[in-house]
Amino acid sequence: MAEVTSRFASHNQQSDFYSSETAPTTRSMHSSRLSSRRSSGAGSSTLQWLANLFHGRRSPNPFTEKEKQDPLLPKSRTSSPSRSLDVESQASTLLGVEREVSRSTKSRVDARVISDAIIGLSDGLTVPFALTAGLSTMGSTKVVIFAGLAELTAGAISMGLGGYLAAKSEEESYKATLSDTRTLVSRSPEETTDTIREVFEPYHLPPSLTEDLAFHLSNSPNVVQFLMHFQQNSPEQAASRAFTCALTIACGYFLGGFLPLIPYFLVGNDQVLFALYWSFAFMALSLFSFGYGKTCFVSGWTGPKNIWEGTKGGFQMMLIGGTAAVCAMSLVRLFDSLAA
Repeated sequence: MAEVTSRFASHNQQSDFYSSETAPTTRSMHSSRLSSRRSSGAGSSTLQWLANLFHGRRSPNPFTEKEKQDPLLPKSRTSSPSRSLDVESQASTLLGVEREVSRSTKSRVDARVISDAIIGLSDGLTVPFALTAGLSTMGSTKVVIFAGLAELTAGAISMGLGGYLAAKSEEESYKATLSDTRTLVSRSPEETTDTIREVFEPYHLPPSLTEDLAFHLSNSPNVVQFLMHFQQNSPEQAASRAFTCALTIACGYFLGGFLPLIPYFLVGNDQVLFALYWSFAFMALSLFSFGYGKTCFVSGWTGPKNIWEGTKGGFQMMLIGGTAAVCAMSLVRLFDSLAA
């Protein structure tokens, strides 16, 4: 009986010894798992904050709550392989999210097309209107119509070609910048890393985070797209950009310039002054509507302030068009008197 009791006591002592030896190891393993999860969560929130920062969305800044978080990144780049892969994959998704946002924006409205339409309409509403107003002093609606149509055709072709050449120049500039960026990435990895650091400098990120992002982005296959968008500010041009630009500007110019000619089609050959008065009234309304819409498209359509800004923009457009028409009429009459 005594022998059995002694064996049982020794067994308990061995169990206590092993439990005391393994308990710190178990606690350290558990704490390391919690630490890795915490750092991984911090890294995820950090990369999400960066994505929101680039896309204009607001989210809590993970760097303002230091008392609630551990250090975001380890000092050594090779201390946590899974953490490094997680940062690299999430940093790569920044470009994927950017491409999705770019596609959705293009599917809704293309700001370049609207800009081209405004350029064409603004020129078409002023130049042909001034020309037809000046030619109305000749006393013949046929002269006004034929000269106006000739100017519209030539002006639309000229404006369209100008837009086409401008878009082609932008496309060539983009290709040259893309080639230089690819050369930089392939020949100078250190300079590429320095360039990525410069991209993140204005956001006042922790140095360790900036170093880690620069290291992983410099080795990412999407580094060229990253530099083109965030460092060069040069988004990729659509293949049909030049043709779309030329067609939009030309059509906008022809449409805007054809409006003052409409009254001359509705009157007789000897009623040119009557058509001129209607042309003035019609174009005053068109210029005001265009100026109002152009201003409110940028500032907004509702609210007293936006309405006032739109009204001011409409009167400014009327003043510009009216001044051009008065100057054209005065010059034509001056040349007519000199010729007589």
